[in-house]
Amino acid sequence: LLDKKSIHTVKTQRENFLQQRAQSLTKDMQSYYVFVSSWMTKMESILSKEQRATKFSEDLSNRCNVFIQGFLYAYSLSTIIKTTMNLYMSMQKPMTKTSVKALCRLVELLKAIEHMFYRRSMVVADSVTHITQHLQYQALHSISVAKKRVISDKKYSEQRLDVLSALVLAENTLDGPSTKQRRLIVSLALSVGTQMKTFKDEELIPLQLVLKKLDLISELTERVQAQCDCCFLYWHRAVFPIYLDDVYENAVDSARLHYMFSALRDCVPAMMHARHLESYEVLLECYDKEIMEVLNEHLLDKLCKEIEKDLRLSVHTHLKLDDRNPFRVGMKDLAHFFFLNPIRFFNRFIDIKAYVTHYLDKTFYNLTTVALHDWATYSEMRNLATQRYGLNMTEAHLPSQTLEQGLDVLEIMRNIHVFVSRYLYNLNNQVNFTYQFLRKKFYIFSQFMYDEHIKSRLIKDIRFFREVKDQNDHKYPFERADKFNRGIRKLGITPDGQSYLDQFRQLISQIGNAMGYVRMIRSGGLHCCSSAIRFVPDLEDIVNFEELVKEEGLSEETQKAARQLDSVLSDLTRNFAEGTEYFKMLVDVFAPEFRSPKNMHLRNFYIIVPPLTLNFVEHSMNCKEKLNKKNKSGAAFTDDGFAMGVAYILKLLDQYQEFDSLHWFQSVREKYVKEIRGVTKQQKVQSTNQDEKLLQTMNLTHKRLEFCLQEFELLYFSLSSARIFFRADKTAAEESQEKKEKEDESGKASNGDLSNSTPAEPVVK
Repeated sequence: LLDKKSIHTVKTQRENFLQQRAQSLTKDMQSYYVFVSSWMTKMESILSKEQRATKFSEDLSNRCNVFIQGFLYAYSLSTIIKTTMNLYMSMQKPMTKTSVKALCRLVELLKAIEHMFYRRSMVVADSVTHITQHLQYQALHSISVAKKRVISDKKYSEQRLDVLSALVLAENTLDGPSTKQRRLIVSLALSVGTQMKTFKDEELIPLQLVLKKLDLISELTERVQAQCDCCFLYWHRAVFPIYLDDVYENAVDSARLHYMFSALRDCVPAMMHARHLESYEVLLECYDKEIMEVLNEHLLDKLCKEIEKDLRLSVHTHLKLDDRNPFRVGMKDLAHFFFLNPIRFFNRFIDIKAYVTHYLDKTFYNLTTVALHDWATYSEMRNLATQRYGLNMTEAHLPSQTLEQGLDVLEIMRNIHVFVSRYLYNLNNQVNFTYQFLRKKFYIFSQFMYDEHIKSRLIKDIRFFREVKDQNDHKYPFERADKFNRGIRKLGITPDGQSYLDQFRQLISQIGNAMGYVRMIRSGGLHCCSSAIRFVPDLEDIVNFEELVKEEGLSEETQKAARQLDSVLSDLTRNFAEGTEYFKMLVDVFAPEFRSPKNMHLRNFYIIVPPLTLNFVEHSMNCKEKLNKKNKSGAAFTDDGFAMGVAYILKLLDQYQEFDSLHWFQSVREKYVKEIRGVTKQQKVQSTNQDEKLLQTMNLTHKRLEFCLQEFELLYFSLSSARIFFRADKTAAEESQEKKEKEDESGKASNGDLSNSTPAEPVVK
């Protein structure tokens, strides 16, 4: 046992060694940085060259030396890192930031060596086979020289015979694959074969060196992995936050994050052997959570805040908020983080670019919803993020037309004095005006549907579809709708070239536009009501302030103020609730008349929708083509009023299921896809015939067909979206049943509530 003096001496020596180690750590890091960088360059250079037949032996020797040099660097680095870290831990001495940074750099260099071998593993594996054979040849040559020397000596003895036998055994063993057992036998045989001065000194040392190289090269992959294994970092996780701070400050070297996370992943296999917990997965989960929390706190969140701050200051430079002169305040190029490939860690990939992009998208969207008038500022910040950092931001497609394109009802409300003085329109009675407008339009709608030519044609189409639907896979034929669209022009056209179907399509678009304007008014009203009522905590349970004031026996003035407050809250609550019922009101007021037996001719409407969509697509394509012409009269890029009108009328007639049974849009898609494939096939044939004019014609046809298909797809999406407003998932019977159930649940006094209401005025006559 050591006495106290000896223990004190050993402790002092350890402290002195640790102090020297800490002082030389930075120098060692810089030296090894140069050594490893040079080695990696040499490795790439040698492995990239083709092996020359004339200097094959020289190339193999060079590759062998480079491989061994890489392993020796890994061994030295691993020893320095483990020794230093374990000394600090055992002596419970705090590491300086400089030491932590240097040690982390050495860890990165260690993993860089491993990744270098892994990256060129195919070439290394191929080279190892040839190098092993070359080393065996060198060893066999040395043994052969020694064997000849033994044989030439005529003085035979049992000892000399044993030496000769050992040399022969070594030769036979070397003549084969370089397995661990064979190398052990060679080593044992040569321990006997080198007796009696069989080898000269200048022969024995090279042979021993060759056998050491053979041992190392034969197990190169396993030995490199063992030396580069960084599972010891599990016990030194405290250095990770300091390392991340350093990476953040030196963004130019951000690519080294891959090496550090590769080192952190080395801890996982060891943890899978844990037995102190019921399941090692608990340990893995804790480790994963800890590393990700540190990463978020010390890198990702700081990066998000800094990028957001930079964008804000750049956009608001006119306010002179801060000194941004890089010569005085310095500047970090954080864009380097966004060029990194995703980092693999456990079962996830850490994509720094996607993380920051999501943060900015979320922040900009939320802040824009809070202050809609700031949309232009955040749009500019998005563009700046794309230009400066290469971030692909998502536009915040907020509702209620809050961008510059189109009519903004909220903008009208802000400038109400200008709007009223110039427009002379009453916003408060918008729904009533819409009701009167729709009455007039639906009267024209009914007249069109009652026309003998139209009604008879629609009845024929319905009968035709019922007869052929089983043979046609329940799809309404495209040709039938196209025939209707073209045939209706025979009934007559207006002076400006419009058919009756064109005028009917315009009528439906006008009805849809009226609904669209109601929606804008509804959105603007809801916005104003929600702003006014945002201080009410619970709309379902609003206390009566007047009663509370009376209970407390307060003054008459206070009771009057409480009464006014109750009145204001009641109005706000009622307006907020009614704001959501505009569409339902406009459906309920017209639906009974539309569905009544006296208007049976309206039941044919669903069968006219296919030719109407054909007519609309032709109109839409013409409007879009006019955008590229000098005379832009009639040009437009959108007309969703048609889709809104069709959805509204189908709801009034309760014909969503009948229209869906036509599978119209599937039929259209199949038709255009088939034609596009046919044209593509002809293009391939004509490209070999080299008929340029015909090929140009086919190209135009191909583009036209794709354009038509795209327009039908857009119409389908618009119609699907419009149907959501009118609860397309519910039939009239289901809605009636749902309403009845709600009334029963609410416990109404009698079933005669509806009898007291006045019936809707007949609209369609």
